[in-house]
Amino acid sequence: MGIYSILISLVIFLNLIFAVIIIFLERKDATSTWAWLMVLLFVPFLGFILYLIFGQNLSRKRLFDWEDIKKIGIEDLIKEQIHSLREHRFHFSDPDAREYRDLIYMHLVNNDALLTENNQVSIYTDGREKFDQLIEDINQAADHIHLQYYIFRNDELGTRLLEALTKKAREGVRVRILYDEMGSRKLPKRAFNTLKKAGGEVEIFFPRRIPLINLRLNYRNHRKVVVIDGITGYLGGFNVGDEYLGLDPKFGYWRDTHLRMTGQVVKALQTRFILDWNQATHRHYIRYEERLFPEHEATGDTAAQIISSGPDSEWEQIKNGYIKMIMAAKDSIYIQTPYFIPDQSLMDTLRIAALSGKDVRIMIPNKPDHPFVYWATYSHIGELLKTGARVYVYENGFIHAKTIVVDGKVSSIGTANIDVRSFRLNFEVNAFLYHRPTAERMALTFETDMKHCRELSLKDYRERSLWIRFKESISHLLSPIL
Repeated sequence: MGIYSILISLVIFLNLIFAVIIIFLERKDATSTWAWLMVLLFVPFLGFILYLIFGQNLSRKRLFDWEDIKKIGIEDLIKEQIHSLREHRFHFSDPDAREYRDLIYMHLVNNDALLTENNQVSIYTDGREKFDQLIEDINQAADHIHLQYYIFRNDELGTRLLEALTKKAREGVRVRILYDEMGSRKLPKRAFNTLKKAGGEVEIFFPRRIPLINLRLNYRNHRKVVVIDGITGYLGGFNVGDEYLGLDPKFGYWRDTHLRMTGQVVKALQTRFILDWNQATHRHYIRYEERLFPEHEATGDTAAQIISSGPDSEWEQIKNGYIKMIMAAKDSIYIQTPYFIPDQSLMDTLRIAALSGKDVRIMIPNKPDHPFVYWATYSHIGELLKTGARVYVYENGFIHAKTIVVDGKVSSIGTANIDVRSFRLNFEVNAFLYHRPTAERMALTFETDMKHCRELSLKDYRERSLWIRFKESISHLLSPIL
């Protein structure tokens, strides 16, 4: 038997092995299973390599260690809240939150998401305002600064932020930065040299172990979390880069949504950062210390849960939360997202809501930052237009906000887009807010943004060109891996 025949036999054997793994061991959903089987069938030589890079299942891997975190007593608090909710004896400070008892219970049981009710929340929709406030808070830090971003650029904003962090490190404040290698792939490590010399620490989430090759590049930590002194927390859509200040001529004004929070909810953000940091580091583990979780006086009246999801999770926690919110809607559902590529379960939920007469409105950008994702968005938007949902195309720059508001009563703001990647492949984190004034403000913000939008009608959509239809069709097929 010649060498060529041996290689062919080896490739066929490897494809067969991977097919068995996909079908019997990984237990992926049927769509993903068929997609990978087609890859193995039609690209036999590269199929198993692609599977190694893009097809790994992290759901059975223990990526985050809760042992130290349990010392803060969160386990007992969660158990007590679960029992009191189950027995209908939980006292809600805000009566409006009682309406979402089932959603709160679901997050408690499946995501260990403690409900806190004494929080103060500020909403930022402009990058300059958000980063000016963040740097002001950094300048006031006395003990520690924990900062995590998917994208950290070595540009004017990145330099400004690093200078503020380096100054605090020199003053003795413990500064830690965590970033995702894929999201910040253009970031030179030398950018942090001055901060490190000042005592700051920097870690990379899922760094490559082999030069030029990262077998986990498909799994990205998309979270944006900042915790300062365990008292002030940030969460939302803004990354660190000049484009988020509206300085990129390609995108123009950057419209995003970010939260600044104080209150007990910051403990959950601190926990999330510590878990991610300890997964990434091999030298500077963060151990439980009471100073990282200081007690807070009641600063507000916003009830909130911090929900995490990722490919290591058994359930798609944030997506399930969205579905539960939509199912509870009585009047309206407002969604802002840069990408709209829902899976069948979320698509069906929105479709049923629109067909039931609910006011379903979705706002998307008018320009792509990822072309395939953009056209896949349009392919799904077309299906919803047929149900009576209304679609608004934002034309005052680029909209990157990830928000959902239901009935002007409950809202979710965070890092997760409405797409398969965010729900299944990325590590994400969202705040679910059970507070009518916050939801009403978010609804009003949506309606204000509508003034900068063009409404996309079903007639307009049906009259799109053959070339656009072709791009939509190709992108729709690729949507499970976008």
